[in-house]
Amino acid sequence: MAIVFWDAKGVILLDILRQGQFSNAAQYCSTLECLRNAIRRKKPGLLRRGFVLQHDNATPHSANLTQQWLQRYGWEILPYSAQNPDPVPSDFHLFGPWKCHLGGMAFEREGDLVGESKNWWHILTLISLE
Repeated sequence: MAIVFWDAKGVILLDILRQGQFSNAAQYCSTLECLRNAIRRKKPGLLRRGFVLQHDNATPHSANLTQQWLQRYGWEILPYSAQNPDPVPSDFHLFGPWKCHLGGMAFEREGDLVGESKNWWHILTLISLE
């Protein structure tokens, strides 16, 4: 499973869970901490100015542990209706092209797939920034 955080200028963080690893509130909070660190490195000042995070209502996103983490850092959440018939923008703009890129490729090891994926996301980010 891949968790991607992005803005208009490209990917801020790509977190790929290992095979058999599941997303739960503790894991998602760990990913949010990685996002916080990535924002500090890549977008200095953004954490002080504030920003809005949008995620769906998946259980790890709405769990008490996650809500406490978000409140601790004062992160604002843009609501996303579970009944919204439109796909999440990342489903269309990011995951579709990623699936096309990986289509037909075969990987012997999980690490090869992760490496190819990270390389593709890195190139996509560079193109988005130009």
